[in-house]
Amino acid sequence: MGALIAKGALVILLDLPASIERHGVPSGAHAFSVDARDAAGVEKVFAEIEERFTAIDGLVNLVGFSRERQLVSETSDDLWHEVTDGNLNSAFYITRSALPLLKRGHDPAIVNTSSGLALKPTPGYGPYSVSKAGILALTRLLAQENAPVVRANAVAPSAVDTAFLHGGTGRGGDDRSTTRMDVEAYLKTVPLARLAEAEDIVGPILFLLSRQSAYITGQTLHVNGGLLMV
Repeated sequence: MGALIAKGALVILLDLPASIERHGVPSGAHAFSVDARDAAGVEKVFAEIEERFTAIDGLVNLVGFSRERQLVSETSDDLWHEVTDGNLNSAFYITRSALPLLKRGHDPAIVNTSSGLALKPTPGYGPYSVSKAGILALTRLLAQENAPVVRANAVAPSAVDTAFLHGGTGRGGDDRSTTRMDVEAYLKTVPLARLAEAEDIVGPILFLLSRQSAYITGQTLHVNGGLLMV
C-alpha cells in the first residue's frame, strides 16, 4: 500500500475493523471496514465506494489466512469452510463487486494472491492449498471473461515474514513470537535460504498492476526463493 501511495496512487483499503483500528490508515488512503467472507457486506461496501469514486484502475486481493495444520481425514467441516471462505470465497465476492468499477478504469488490472501450496500441497494444509488453487482457476477465468478490458494475474508467494504466518492481523497475528511452521526446517528447502519479506512481494504486484505487464494476463508469478520452480 505504501509503495502505491509513494507512486501517487489513491488507495482504497478494505480490511477487518480490528485490523484498521490496530494499524490505522496511512495518509493518502481511504479505508472501508468489511469482513470479506460476507457477500452482502462486500456488496454494500462497494456501493459506498462507487458513491465516492467513479472507477478503479487496479484491484489487489490480499485477503486470506490459514489455521492449525490438520490432515484432511481429521479436518472438521467448520475448519474447512472457515479457511475456504476466508481465502477463495472472499476473493470471489470482492472481485465480483469490483468488476463494474474496474471496467470503467484506466488500463485496469487485477492481482490475486495465491500460494506455492496451491501447486505443491503440503500435508496439513488441505483447505488452504485447495482454496489457493481455486484462486489460480478464478484468476484464469477472470482473465478470459474480462479481456481485453481487464487483465487478471496472480502472485504465488512462499512463506512471507509478516503477521500472516502468525494468523493474520485480524486474528491476533501481530505476536511474532509464535508461528505455525518450523522456520528453520523450512529454510533448508529454500535455495535463497531466507523467508520472503513483504518487499519481495510488493515489486511483482506493482509490475502486474502496471503497463509494464500490459501483454500479460491469466498468468501466475511465483515468488518463492526457488522453492518451487515451474
